[in-house]
Amino acid sequence: MEVKTSLLDNMIGVGDMVLLEPLSEDSFLENLRKRFDHNEIYTYIGSVVISMNPYRSLPIFTPDKVEEYRNRNFYELSPHIYALADEAYRSLRDQDKDQCILITGESGAGKTEASKLVMSYVAAVCGKGQEVNKVKEQLLQSNPVLEAFGNAKTVRNDNSSRFGKYMDIEFDFKGDPLGGVISNYLLEKSRVVKQPRGERNFHVFYQLLSGASDDTLKKLKLHRDFSKYNYLSLDSAVVSGLDDAANFRTVKNAMQIVGFMENEVLSVLELVAAVLKLGNIEFKPESRCNGTDESRVKDKNDLKEMCELLGIEQSVLERAFSYRTVEAKLEKVSTTLNVAQAYYARDALAKNLYNRLFTWLVTRINESIKAQAKTRHKVMGVLDIYGFEIFEDNSFEQFIINYCNEKLQQIFIELTLREEQEEYIREGIEWTNIEYFNNAIICDLIENNQNGILAMLDEECLRPGTVTDETFLDKLNTVCAEHQHFESRLSKNSKFLTDHSLPHNCFRIQHYAGKVLYRAEGFVDKNNDLLYRDLSQAMYKANHCLIKQLFPEGNPAKVNLKRPPTAGFQFRASVGTLMRNLQTKNPNYIRCIKPNDKKAPHIFTDSLVRHQVRYLGLMENVRVRRAGYAFRQLYEPCLERYKMLCKQTWPHWRGPAREGVEVLMGDTQVPAEEFSYGRSKIFIRNPRTLFFLEERRRQCLQDLATLIQKIYRGWKCRTHFLLLKKSQITVAAWYRRYAQQKKYQRIRSAATVVQSYTRGWQARKLLRELKYQKRCEEAATTIAAYWHGTQARRELRRLKEEARRKRAVALIWAYWKGLKVRREYRKYFRANAGKKIYDFTIQRIMQKYFLGLKNTVPSMSPIDKNWPARPYCFLDRVHAELRKIFHLWRCKKYRSQFTEERKAVYEEKLEASELFKDKKALYPRSVSQPFKGDYLEISKNPKYQKLSSAVDEKVLLADVVNKINRANGKGTARIFLLTKKSFVLADQKTGQVKASVPLPDLSSVSVSTQSDGFFALKLKEGSASATKGDFLLSSERLIEIITKLHRIGATAADRDQLSVDISDEFLVQFKHDKVCVKFIQGAPKNGNSVSCKRKNNRLLEVSVPNTA
Repeated sequence: MEVKTSLLDNMIGVGDMVLLEPLSEDSFLENLRKRFDHNEIYTYIGSVVISMNPYRSLPIFTPDKVEEYRNRNFYELSPHIYALADEAYRSLRDQDKDQCILITGESGAGKTEASKLVMSYVAAVCGKGQEVNKVKEQLLQSNPVLEAFGNAKTVRNDNSSRFGKYMDIEFDFKGDPLGGVISNYLLEKSRVVKQPRGERNFHVFYQLLSGASDDTLKKLKLHRDFSKYNYLSLDSAVVSGLDDAANFRTVKNAMQIVGFMENEVLSVLELVAAVLKLGNIEFKPESRCNGTDESRVKDKNDLKEMCELLGIEQSVLERAFSYRTVEAKLEKVSTTLNVAQAYYARDALAKNLYNRLFTWLVTRINESIKAQAKTRHKVMGVLDIYGFEIFEDNSFEQFIINYCNEKLQQIFIELTLREEQEEYIREGIEWTNIEYFNNAIICDLIENNQNGILAMLDEECLRPGTVTDETFLDKLNTVCAEHQHFESRLSKNSKFLTDHSLPHNCFRIQHYAGKVLYRAEGFVDKNNDLLYRDLSQAMYKANHCLIKQLFPEGNPAKVNLKRPPTAGFQFRASVGTLMRNLQTKNPNYIRCIKPNDKKAPHIFTDSLVRHQVRYLGLMENVRVRRAGYAFRQLYEPCLERYKMLCKQTWPHWRGPAREGVEVLMGDTQVPAEEFSYGRSKIFIRNPRTLFFLEERRRQCLQDLATLIQKIYRGWKCRTHFLLLKKSQITVAAWYRRYAQQKKYQRIRSAATVVQSYTRGWQARKLLRELKYQKRCEEAATTIAAYWHGTQARRELRRLKEEARRKRAVALIWAYWKGLKVRREYRKYFRANAGKKIYDFTIQRIMQKYFLGLKNTVPSMSPIDKNWPARPYCFLDRVHAELRKIFHLWRCKKYRSQFTEERKAVYEEKLEASELFKDKKALYPRSVSQPFKGDYLEISKNPKYQKLSSAVDEKVLLADVVNKINRANGKGTARIFLLTKKSFVLADQKTGQVKASVPLPDLSSVSVSTQSDGFFALKLKEGSASATKGDFLLSSERLIEIITKLHRIGATAADRDQLSVDISDEFLVQFKHDKVCVKFIQGAPKNGNSVSCKRKNNRLLEVSVPNTA
């Protein structure tokens, strides 16, 4: 018999809150906590699923779990999101009812994961096939693309959806997916230009910089360093658990699966890069001759790269950032933008560009995943939208998000009551009206076309004259003062005049989830969401394939002077469309709850969960569900579960299921008012009745288990006895057989031994005969071998004797011939023998010398002074010349390895040697120190970004020096920058430029012969820079600074070479007076530091410690 399971079996806490007794907010929270502690994250309220975010992976989403919940009754197994998804899918497939799944909850509660689980379950249980699998894969892969462009890390959630998403999945009559349509609501585009502390921008920016190849980044003119982009927050750029590089590869793969072409992917990435470049554009103020202020782009490099990416003329976009053209009928008025307005225009363009790109992505995905067939489709909608938000500082975004949740709560109550009423009517149960809070009055306060808050906000935005947030708040205070859900300090209602929790620039609305305080600041600007027409027209002129599609209003041939609809109007219209869509479908609800703010597992924060239970209206949902009958069940499952409570229905009931339930309920003596009989279900009014039946069932199951155990134990004992008896007979038979086998084996073994001995004796006899025969044959062979060996040795001795005689004759003949030749040529040899021997000896000595030199040659280092010793005196000059040639050759080889940078460094070192060697005591310490030049890393350090932008040329040297004050001889830290045309002195802390002197105005440099770092930069008399006098500076890198100054003067063709005066006493011009600077040697006082003191108005004395 198949074992039937139920929601009530092995229940931890209460699986359905409708059955909770007693029902209170505390018992509700305690039940959630108990189930959460046992990893039961799902709980029902009737057909509504409550989902707690576990913040970890649980083994309840495996393929086995999918099969377990497939085609099962909703209450048949423990609560699970798969049960709701299966119920919705089967209702759509079998009953031809369009479905919608509404997923709500605050950020971090797990809404996005819940929508993924629903879609993955539907994809797993629907049909198979190549085309069907392709559609399923495209539907699933649309999620990573939308998450990359629409999700971001927030303080509450590392993957928070910053937009609302509604997806209609379309099915054919068999229940196989055909395609889908995605609708998006209110992307949080303000995040593009500014993120709160601890949060970061949309994922795609970080994924692009982390995961794109070097070639792609080079093509997009980007760098991997996040700090180079103003729109990217640095405090949360890296998120633990998020691999941006891997996610980028996943997104690119998903875009290919969905159907994006390679050029489309590149175009999207170019627009993302353009947004990053846009954030780096900065402006500086300029004053016009008429006294008005205007803005100019400070550094045009980022503007140039952005224009190259989008194919826009740089001058067109630069003008759009500096001027605004207002058209009224046939008149055009052009006004300049100040710096604040230019930054506003830049950020507005960035927000609009990204928002329109996101909308284009959704449209492009819809083109790929839409159903191709024109027949009627069954539809399942999945709504993943932001939950109710109450922050410390609530603005326009929270206002419209909470308005959307008010509408969802309204439709939730209406559809829940309608579903209850329809079921009661269908089952023939009398319907009783249920009292509940109707939030239609709050929705009317917000969306009323005449006196609604959104209507008044639009009216303020559209009316002429000065429009501010204060005028909007004044209008609210006038129109909504008497509304019972509106509160304001400045309204006519006197009871709020002394409410100090309500600031003057705020208003408060009492939503269904509680009171929310809204700050009026920013409402008008955010509702207007204006983009200057000049920027739209500049974007339309781009050659980029996407930009013209994103900015159609920029087409000069289609100029529309009508003001575009406001953000509030658009959102209200889209919410209205969504509500009408949802009302045509059968609703299924998933309420997501976040257990804690730490994003950590095993932590349940009572206050946080209580707050969410309140604003989600879960207690009200339970009360609505329990207002009629708390529990209902079909007759067949009810009879199957409780049939053991009645003798007439146990073990089998042969009649109709309803009659069996009636007999069962009559036998259990449950009061008649506690239940009612419908057409197909029994309705139980109070959970106590259900728990009474469950307790009776548990006792009956225990009694049945005892009876089954008794019968089983008797059967087991009888079976054991029969088995023992049978085993004894079998053992005896096997033993007798074993004894006979052993006796037979002993007789057989004895016969085998006798046979083996006989065969062994015969074999040994035959072996002896064969061995004797073999020895006779070997003896004859040995004798023959010895005889043949004797004969061979005799013949060998004879042949050797004959050969010796022939060799002796030949040797005597050869000696005789040699003697004759020597006697004949002796007279010729004696004349030249000495010279030849000498030449031969010299040649051998030279050969030995060169071979020895080859093996003992020193290393290739030019500073290696080793050289092998001279072996002979007559080689003295050759030895010295070879040493010189070898040194010159290895110096040439060493120089050929130099790069241009290294060569320049050595040239500077050489020039420093010519200037200061044996002239300046500080010079020997500088020899081993490399000349770096930019010691402050001006271009990389964000602290000096302003100073770097002020210098247009390449910085050759950047260091901190001390500027000597004439009044007291003390030094002030200054940043010293040297370029090819000028040197700059700037404040070390603020980076403000104090002095900028062109190098042609510099006449000479004076230094002392001591080991100090003082030097005087003397300016030409009559030059523009000489008004404040010469500069007396001090630096540890004096040698490098003066060398670079002298080198720049030597290479410049338009000015004289800079002269360097080295003396212990020189004059310095301070404004109108000349001061003598005198250097003396003294005992160290403050360590080994150099001290400068003013002796009188005309003398500065520098005391240099004696280092000898």
